[in-house]
Amino acid sequence: MEYAEIGIIGGSGFYDLDGLEGAHSVRLKTPFGAPSEKIMLGKLHGRSVAFLSRHGHGHRLNPSEVNYRANLFALKMLKVEYLFSITAVGSLKEELRPGELVIPDQYFDLTFKREKTFFENGVVAHVPLADPTCPPLGQLAFRLAQKAGLAAHRGGTYCNMEGPQFSSRAESMAYRQLGFSLIGMTQAVEAKLARELEMCFLPLAFVTDYDCWHQSEESVTVEMVIANLNKGVAQIKKLLPMIIQELPAKRDACPCAGALAGSIITAPPLIPEKTYKKLELIIGKYIKSRI
Repeated sequence: MEYAEIGIIGGSGFYDLDGLEGAHSVRLKTPFGAPSEKIMLGKLHGRSVAFLSRHGHGHRLNPSEVNYRANLFALKMLKVEYLFSITAVGSLKEELRPGELVIPDQYFDLTFKREKTFFENGVVAHVPLADPTCPPLGQLAFRLAQKAGLAAHRGGTYCNMEGPQFSSRAESMAYRQLGFSLIGMTQAVEAKLARELEMCFLPLAFVTDYDCWHQSEESVTVEMVIANLNKGVAQIKKLLPMIIQELPAKRDACPCAGALAGSIITAPPLIPEKTYKKLELIIGKYIKSRI
């Protein structure tokens, strides 16, 4: 098995990663099914990187069809510790303009068709999620985005709708009244699963439109999203190597690395053997056996 310390999940319009030394692809099988696509492995600035296209090459999977558990578990199998999630979003605030980068730090999850935890079938864990993203990574990315001359914002709440339809105007206005900053269809579940896997999670959200609340702007269309996203992909690809170059060699002090400590509530002898084997990659660090 090969290894990668950094995982990158690309969203709409971001289907591959340029500049990887020794780039090659692997197809992994997980206890939760198949990931969206083969995983591209290589090195960037001497750091091992794994890239996965969330929707598959050619954008074959809608947000509800993505097997988020398989995607993240496959990255865990590769020993990923830092996870960057790239996504296209609509803005719910005037000051978050199309073409700008946002690094959200909160999620409001409205999805209802997705598997959102690895802990089931006889084992229960309650991980802390008050701060669902990694603060040190967010600070680093924001500083480097400013250094690169990108229009970037740090903080804000990403409202995760189910989709795949865009919002109605009534929904969009309601989300604004609730104080949300962004509207999207993918990242909240990734943040939850990344915490269960003790990964440091960095969201990079590129604003493509004003959803449909902004009366002076056109209602959001696929063409608008893709046109604006294509402009941002180049900027994000410029930023990623800068972040990777400055990532700490070790993350021992980060609370993300020990998120499961004290979170597994099930008594070890009561965990079914089949479930333990399925999750040993995750829980073996804390439960050496079921006895």
